[in-house]
Amino acid sequence: MSSLFDSLDENIIDISYSFNQDSDIVLCNNDTLEILKSLPDNSFKLIISSPPYNIGKIYEKKIDLNEYLSWQSRIITEMYRVCCEDGSIVWQVGNYIDDSEIFPLDVYFYPIFKNIGMKLRNRIIWHFDHGLHASKRFSGRYEVLLWFTKSNNYTFNLDSVRIPSKYPGKRHYKGEKIGLPSGNPLGKNPSDFWTLIEREWENGIVDIPNVKANHPEKTEHPCSFPIELIERFVLALTNENDWVLDPFGGVGSSVIAALKRNRRGMMIEKEKLYIEISEKRIKDFQNGTLKTRPIGKQIYKPSGHEKVAQIPIEWLSNSEEK
Repeated sequence: MSSLFDSLDENIIDISYSFNQDSDIVLCNNDTLEILKSLPDNSFKLIISSPPYNIGKIYEKKIDLNEYLSWQSRIITEMYRVCCEDGSIVWQVGNYIDDSEIFPLDVYFYPIFKNIGMKLRNRIIWHFDHGLHASKRFSGRYEVLLWFTKSNNYTFNLDSVRIPSKYPGKRHYKGEKIGLPSGNPLGKNPSDFWTLIEREWENGIVDIPNVKANHPEKTEHPCSFPIELIERFVLALTNENDWVLDPFGGVGSSVIAALKRNRRGMMIEKEKLYIEISEKRIKDFQNGTLKTRPIGKQIYKPSGHEKVAQIPIEWLSNSEEK
């Protein structure tokens, strides 16, 4: 598939720093709410982001939960206004934690979206195998993506994101279609449980790992989106040349996912460092040097023979040592 960049000179990238319908990319270094208020109505087919969880990351100041939700409510109201009538908002959230008590943010966000008229289509569980180890509760290994639409007439390109069928040779065993294939030849509909991306290959289910440690997309940002996670939403919920907006853009993963799929992308980010990283990543993407993890790539599975996988001898009981 050709890219929006194909028509550009390899040393020139059309990046704007304020919204322009004729741009391919917009990187806006400013306050999210202030910029949202300046954007025109019904402009973005997909708005997707992972807002700050109010847990004290380096790019946020922890505030009272009610104050945080009030701030987010004002942002969501503006997002609803700038979302196309046939568009979607995908909000990826985890937990707010106070004095070791967990407050699941999706539970708090649902009524905010519902009260402004949005319709929940899926509550998607994104499972991953790596993360911080808790000491006073079980370690968290999933987050939630809430997919809302602005109306009942929304874009959903299911065929663009189908996954291989488990039993492609299955046939109807009764009725008028007896003996005919029972599945879709393009594959089956993905479920709402993403182990990270649910693709059944010869060696099993392929995951979408979160961006940690030696992930090829790791940058200075502590919690960036994996590009392949956003790609599924871009493919399913938008068409070519549609606008994708990330109001908490981080290091530009949403914009890059949009560009990879011939869409237009805008991000808002208050931290100048992350804007600079995003711009470099976009240029690297254009030049073919950006390191990404492609959809469908299987994650590394330890064999169990690695030294670090062996139980330390001092952990063994006397009987086990014998």
